[in-house]
Amino acid sequence: MIFKELKDSFLIHYLHRFDKYCFNVRIHGDTYKIGDGEPQFTIVIRKDIPKTELLRATGLALGEAYMRRDIEIEGNLFTALSDLLDQSESFSLERHSLKNIFFVSEKKKAQAQQVSSHYDLGNDFYKLWLDPTMTYSCAYFQHEDDSLEQAQKNKVHHILKKLYLKPGMTLLDIGCGWGYLLIEAAREYGVRGYGCTLSKEQWKKGQERIHELHLEDQIQIDLIDYRDLVDRGAHFDRVVSVGMMEHVGRSNYPTYFEDVNSLLEPGGLFLLHTITGHDEEMSDAFLRKYIFPGGTLPSLREIASHAYDNDFRVQDVESLRRHYYKTLMCWYKNFQQVHDTVRQWKDDAFVRMWDLYLCGCAAAFYIGFIDVHQFLMTKGNTNDLPLTRWY
Repeated sequence: MIFKELKDSFLIHYLHRFDKYCFNVRIHGDTYKIGDGEPQFTIVIRKDIPKTELLRATGLALGEAYMRRDIEIEGNLFTALSDLLDQSESFSLERHSLKNIFFVSEKKKAQAQQVSSHYDLGNDFYKLWLDPTMTYSCAYFQHEDDSLEQAQKNKVHHILKKLYLKPGMTLLDIGCGWGYLLIEAAREYGVRGYGCTLSKEQWKKGQERIHELHLEDQIQIDLIDYRDLVDRGAHFDRVVSVGMMEHVGRSNYPTYFEDVNSLLEPGGLFLLHTITGHDEEMSDAFLRKYIFPGGTLPSLREIASHAYDNDFRVQDVESLRRHYYKTLMCWYKNFQQVHDTVRQWKDDAFVRMWDLYLCGCAAAFYIGFIDVHQFLMTKGNTNDLPLTRWY
């Protein structure tokens, strides 16, 4: 193996800024060592990345090069992504030149299309690598060796216990996915559930589940925007929203909280489960372009501010960051096992794009680049809840 001084390729020079961890870069048969110590992985450059692309959006340029197989990772992909993301402050990003990615419409029609682009890839696709509950959000691992399916069931019941449900109550699930939470709430707690989603595929599967379990009298799921519920005059004892606020859009945060406030009965409980960012910056061009168009992460201070601009009182905030790392690693492992099937359906670039998405998000949660929180709020003041958190 030949180790050389950094020269020739601009990419080689550029990668030198990420020298907190040691790795190798190989190009044209020559190997360059970056950082001190024992190399943890090797970036193999098959085709150089233009300087303008790297300086415009580093993460996007590297991600697209990986999708095209212009670069390869020899070694553990999770390790490579963790080490690079841990130095994301050294990434270059010119938001003004990526207006079509960062400054997209947050109106109803546009958001419906954005949601559909991801969640309507098909129930058959998600069934390949999700667990049997078809739950596509952070699981809850009560024990280190919990299976993904068990952890997803744990998560749903963790939420339902926090909601302090009683028979006959009404529960609204905003962004209800394939309906598993509503089904468990109806079966285990005897509540009447209503779900709304913008995904036609999720709505279709939800209808099938409700019919199969003969729960038509207890659960209804509609293909509708949450903003249209207020005009119907609907009111609920409890409101839950899991993994949906990431699609609300920053300009719609006031409307979101105002509508939940209007839909919830006085003294009712609202559980909000969402991925959170440390600030209000939008910095991941790759995810916004390829995975979640229009996706935006709220910060804790934004959520608290909007909550108290309305009638909400925050009772509890719980971080599930490490749980989401484990969840994503389970999904990534499952997805690797169906590469050939997905590649035949789509193409190689799509498979590598989803590898980056699943493994990269796992790395982001592991290093604390992003977080996920559950907020439990009451509408107004109430003294009717148990004194302890773990009721």
